Amino acid sequence: MESAQYLTCVEHSVNPGNPNPGRSQPINLNHYATKKSVAESMLDVALFMSNATRLKAVLEQGPSSHYYTTLVTLISISLLLQVVIGILLVVIARLNLNEVGEQWQLNQLNNAATTLVFITVVINVFITAFGAHKTGFLAARTSRNPL
Repeated sequence: MESAQYLTCVEHSVNPGNPNPGRSQPINLNHYATKKSVAESMLDVALFMSNATRLKAVLEQGPSSHYYTTLVTLISISLLLQVVIGILLVVIARLNLNEVGEQWQLNQLNNAATTLVFITVVINVFITAFGAHKTGFLAARTSRNPL
């Protein structure tokens, strides 16, 4: 009886936030990493769509617009990096984190993906600073009828 109480006490001290100390299970790191990769991929897709829209707006404005070449170059680099990041995330999600032999490779791939995400964010800050404005029906309508 004393050993059962001791086990419960030890389990509770190891996992103090666990509301069910008798049902403590180890965290499956592979599922955690896969969920993290999926969430990152969804954000990457959203940014990719945003950049594609910005590229369309810049191309519609034409070469006579201010910072045309700079914006086309930055947006193209950002889109290319996002494709590379997406491929890295798919590879990371397919590898098994629970296998010790793959952990070093996963760590390197994760570091590469994180570095590329940081570079992409910096590039997108510059894209926003140089400003790709929308054209077409909405731009014409808002310029004639400002709120």
